[in-house]
Amino acid sequence: MSELSHFNEDGAGRMVDVGGKAVTLRQARAVGHVRMEPETLRLISNREIAKGDVFEVARLAGVMATKRTADLIPLCHPLGLDSVELEFTTIDERTVRIESQVSNHGRTGVEMEALTAVSVAALTVYDMCKAVDRGLLIGPIGLVEKSGGKSGHFRRDLGDDVTDTKPN
Repeated sequence: MSELSHFNEDGAGRMVDVGGKAVTLRQARAVGHVRMEPETLRLISNREIAKGDVFEVARLAGVMATKRTADLIPLCHPLGLDSVELEFTTIDERTVRIESQVSNHGRTGVEMEALTAVSVAALTVYDMCKAVDRGLLIGPIGLVEKSGGKSGHFRRDLGDDVTDTKPN
């Protein structure tokens, strides 16, 4: 395990100096889930939620949040992003899977941006649907892939088995 790079030798927090790193293509994918009552998902799918098209509003919120990650996470570097994409998939009668893909050419990775996109998109789904379903649950959320940079390629299967997070 490597040491924590966001602290100096005295234990004070710091932004890591990435000035000496090579500019490479950095990519990250994150996945999150939102569980709800089947009727809520039916309303979303039929675009019958009073506040509007839930997935499109959540997509825009996720993209906007991605661009503001450094404002939300204290030690993140502000990044110029090449692309941000969010996809919403219904995986069963009560679960939506949200996947983000983020890329840039830079000196540091885009994992936090991908995770922020999914998190804010999920929160937006919650916000838009809470009036019709108080039992909405968010999670799990996690990084599923990253590439570029010195640490190389990382991949894991977060899966879609979220049956242990059923609403009451």
